[in-house]
Amino acid sequence: MVDRNKLIRLSKSTVSETDIRAVKGVLEREFLGMGKEVQEFEGLLTEFFGHPTVCVVNGTAALHLACQAIGVGIGDEVLIQSLTYVATFQAISATGARPVACDVSRDTLTLDCEDAERRLTSRTKAVMPVHYSGGVGELDEIYSFANRYGLRVIEDAAHAFGTEYKGKRVGGFGDISCFSFDGIKNITSGEGGCIVTEDEEVLEKTRDSRLLGVSKDTEQRFLAKRSWEFDVNFQGWRYHMSNIMAAIGKSQLGRFPEIANKRRSLAKLYDILLKNHSKIQTMPLDYNYIVPHNYVVRIEGLRDRALLRKRLLDRNIETGIHYQPNHWLSLYCVEGHGEFIVTDQEHKKLLSLPLHLDLEESDVHLVVNTLIQELDR
Repeated sequence: MVDRNKLIRLSKSTVSETDIRAVKGVLEREFLGMGKEVQEFEGLLTEFFGHPTVCVVNGTAALHLACQAIGVGIGDEVLIQSLTYVATFQAISATGARPVACDVSRDTLTLDCEDAERRLTSRTKAVMPVHYSGGVGELDEIYSFANRYGLRVIEDAAHAFGTEYKGKRVGGFGDISCFSFDGIKNITSGEGGCIVTEDEEVLEKTRDSRLLGVSKDTEQRFLAKRSWEFDVNFQGWRYHMSNIMAAIGKSQLGRFPEIANKRRSLAKLYDILLKNHSKIQTMPLDYNYIVPHNYVVRIEGLRDRALLRKRLLDRNIETGIHYQPNHWLSLYCVEGHGEFIVTDQEHKKLLSLPLHLDLEESDVHLVVNTLIQELDR
């Protein structure tokens, strides 16, 4: 029986007994910083992706270090869709470069290559596609565009851990992929993130720059030692992952098949229940291959989203908005930056519905029935 007094949260962390035991083991060994657990987690992720992996403190740090590792800096530009979380823009501007906001494709809400090409300049150094809601859009087209203009590609894959594209796992191909392991992502390490690439120079720079630029300090940390005499020849950051975080990540990765199946089954159920409503449009995502981080719908003719969200919350259902466009923000609003027709139109329709591991099928039915009642009232 559905408990109608229970708050159905939009998203939440879900921690198992295995996760707790893993953290307890680190606490008992009393080596909490970066060491053996991080090394093992990186090894497991390398097996998972089939590409070398370096772990860092969060997904934003991964994007920042990836930009820095390919030489993005002051005076450079990086093409990025406006419809993403501000962290993606912040990762670019942290290097001193300028994130150039681009429009999105109407169907997938991922980077529109034609619009990105119109915003290309001699200062453009990279393109950063965002895998919105777990989908990757026309990723082949993005890579063709990048190759045509000699651009590096840094994939913001924070939403797409476990997603497959044309038979290959995201992160297992391409230039550079960055993932997030924060509390509500497809797997979590509490916080955390990683960079995945076959570019050995990017890997080496990331290993050093996550530890304040101290040369080869990663090797020492993995031996439970410190570098007491060292050299630093570029700007580094305190972006390393801790053993506590890695222990959680290892545990969650071990049960990822179960996690992926639950997320996929909930998203498929939403699709089935919502497909016949005239006002609600689901995302064109195939959940046989995509592991969704969130579940987003578009509502046609939505006049007052804030009121709809309030009414749903009054009935104990949390919702969200992914995301406020970044070209609306004071820091990134540039005069003469051009129009964002699709982003501005589609953003007004977006509503994110609850999706997390503690959600039951009965909860999904309640969310859908309540949403439809509110739309039809």
